[in-house]
Amino acid sequence: MSNRDEEYYDREERKSSRRSSDRQGDRYDDRYDERYDDRYDDGYGDDGYEDDYDDRPVRKNSSSRSSSHRSGASKRSSGSSHSASSKSSGGKKKSNTKAIVLLVAEMLVACVLVYVAYTLFFKVDVTKVGKVNLNEETISQSISQSVATNQQMSGYTNIALFGVDSREEELTKNTRSDTIIIASINNENGDIKLCSVYRDTYLNLSNDTYTKCNAAYAQGGPEQAISMLNMNLDMDIEDFVTIGFRGLTDVVDALGGVTIDVTDAEIPHLNNYQSTMATELKLSYNPVTSSGKQTLNGLQATAYCRIRYTAGDDFRRAERQRTVLMACLEKAKDMSYSQLESVANSAFNETYTSLDLSEILDLLKNITNYKVVDNNGFPNEEYRTTGTMGKAGSCVLAMDLKTNVKWLHEFLFEDTEYEVSSDVQKYSDKISSDVDRLLTK
Repeated sequence: MSNRDEEYYDREERKSSRRSSDRQGDRYDDRYDERYDDRYDDGYGDDGYEDDYDDRPVRKNSSSRSSSHRSGASKRSSGSSHSASSKSSGGKKKSNTKAIVLLVAEMLVACVLVYVAYTLFFKVDVTKVGKVNLNEETISQSISQSVATNQQMSGYTNIALFGVDSREEELTKNTRSDTIIIASINNENGDIKLCSVYRDTYLNLSNDTYTKCNAAYAQGGPEQAISMLNMNLDMDIEDFVTIGFRGLTDVVDALGGVTIDVTDAEIPHLNNYQSTMATELKLSYNPVTSSGKQTLNGLQATAYCRIRYTAGDDFRRAERQRTVLMACLEKAKDMSYSQLESVANSAFNETYTSLDLSEILDLLKNITNYKVVDNNGFPNEEYRTTGTMGKAGSCVLAMDLKTNVKWLHEFLFEDTEYEVSSDVQKYSDKISSDVDRLLTK
């Protein structure tokens, strides 16, 4: 993006806003970058600009992932050293023998752990994963300082889940994110809450350009998409998982199908989608012929996720995506680890992620501890509308971004008194200004 010095608010004001609670009125211009029009809803377009976050403070509390995977070994107390000195030489020999036995035992345990890790690595074939090394500094700078120090959020792990409209292996660029879901895991009890961010939501793409939020992935891949979520929603997301159509199809098939309640209105659209995908993916096509609860195979479940031409439009579509995701998790919880290995192999062929091997194995190992306790969509139904926003086309609009972000933090983190960051306040003001100026009524 050219002429960055002319952005709708100046960079120096952003710095000073973190040092003072007094906010001055912001000046916005009427610029709209035509590179971010409806083309990105189809995953096409230029991806030539560079992101600039120099004005954002580096997150102070960020720590390396290795710190979250500590061995758990504790130091042995030396409190008995005084009494040991008064013992006989025979007592010292006995104590030394015990120490040697403990050391040997620890070495054996370490060997077993290494063997298990190697075995799992080989069987699950994690090397198939498209490992993406995100720019940690860029991600850190997209996290507001107030969020980085928020105690209420510290007990949660947040992961961005992206589903992309890609039948090929280009899962990290030049493709739209049909699905954007925030998975928030309560580290204490394993409870999970899922929140879809509607792909047509009018937000800051993380570079002070406003259009449909799914353009962030098409433009800058998962790194920009994560930054977009962090900046607009006051989130603390550092990791992601992206899966394509073929990947979801393979996962559901490996699970033996998932149980979904299909309505009469959904059947023709489900069959149309899977008929098209069957040709593209070279898979067999089995039409769904009746409504009600039934087991859908991989192609059918993926087609179900894509339905948007019924009552509820794209909002209902996002709900279907969460329904299939929850059905997959529940099915996986009843499977043995050897069966999960097969599922993992199917998924990893079509998956790109920032997670390390140890983190992937931890997720698989603890899958029975996870439970989806609630799900919803952003912007919240009570605080959203839709409308045509100039060249951006038909968008989902947060009537007040600030109010929606406060709702999101109450939903995910049970924080009823959350106050948004100064940045979110600015984005909220900018979006409201654009809505007043552009919205076709």
